[in-house]
Amino acid sequence: MHFKQAVSTLLLSAACLSFAQADVKVGVITSSTGPIALVGLPQKNSIPLLPTQAGDQPVTYIALDDGSDPTATVKALKKLISEENVDAIIGPSGSPNAMGVIQFVAEAGVPLLAPVGTAAVVLPMNEQKKWVFKTTQNDDLIAKALVEDMGRRGVKTLGFIGTADPYGENWSKVMGALAAEHGIKVVATERFQRQDTSVTGQSLKVLAARPDAVLVAAPGSSAVLPQTTLFDQGYRGQMYQTHGAALPDFLKLGGKKVEGTILAASLMLVLDEIPDSHPSKPVASTYVSAYEKLNGSKPATFGANTYDAGLLLQKAIPVAAAKAQPGTPEFRAALRDALEASHEVPATQGVYTMTPEDHSGFDERGRELIQVKNGDWTLLGGN
Repeated sequence: MHFKQAVSTLLLSAACLSFAQADVKVGVITSSTGPIALVGLPQKNSIPLLPTQAGDQPVTYIALDDGSDPTATVKALKKLISEENVDAIIGPSGSPNAMGVIQFVAEAGVPLLAPVGTAAVVLPMNEQKKWVFKTTQNDDLIAKALVEDMGRRGVKTLGFIGTADPYGENWSKVMGALAAEHGIKVVATERFQRQDTSVTGQSLKVLAARPDAVLVAAPGSSAVLPQTTLFDQGYRGQMYQTHGAALPDFLKLGGKKVEGTILAASLMLVLDEIPDSHPSKPVASTYVSAYEKLNGSKPATFGANTYDAGLLLQKAIPVAAAKAQPGTPEFRAALRDALEASHEVPATQGVYTMTPEDHSGFDERGRELIQVKNGDWTLLGGN
């Protein structure tokens, strides 16, 4: 009898150990090829830097490329869910791509950590979007910093050029409301496609309105063309950009034509100027150093958004694993709940504190006011 009890105890212990150390599978979808590859490549290059251990749980990553195509994003996501049985998904790279998969992650009950620009993936919150967490700053947090700077500079009229997709649409909505609150009149609003090779018509209309300042709301390399076109047409008012322009290629492609641009974005762009007391500085420094060592170049903030998704999962997985076994619907539901309860998690882009209403979780520590000076990013202050 004692022998049987001992064997039973050993078997139970082994089962518990197996339960605790079951692999957590995370899918990663990036646009490392196609029109938004400048966004997706640093994300793909960051995958080897993601945590491979979360508490007792080993974490494995399954990476797929959607070629910047929203239809391919849906196909990749369904493959990860149905064939790979993943517990969470990081990605995709583009806002339209992310908007197109919300329904499917909600139906499957798989948390999605979206490193995309538009706040529309998490706002307004509903039963489907409660499965989505956004690792970039929401538009209103960035927009408030820009509008406050406009106020300090006496800007009274504003031109707007944004992409004809969820990113540009939400920025137009947010800026329209904030500008009105601060007595700034939006005198021209234009749209363009990310893949457009000319925006001459749109920029001429903005130029004709003679605005004091112009805001370009576009992600990745698409942020460059409207600004350089306006410059070539003789516009010399103050230019503003969103955090979608926060990548080295914006400086490289824009050159002297983007000198003086103001944007609000991650502290990662001006890391050397950030005080050591900032909770995100050591995390960002570690990421930047590891990325440079691995890839031989500085990372764009888009890659850091993917890295932050890994940090959030690393904190949430042990909490979920205490309630259910990885690979089960119960674990994924517990993981969603744990992500939503993320509190004061320092990461490269700021400090995350999620709530049922806020699945981005940033406060003012997640943005810095930055200006392009002498071809580089410089801390402007006035956060």
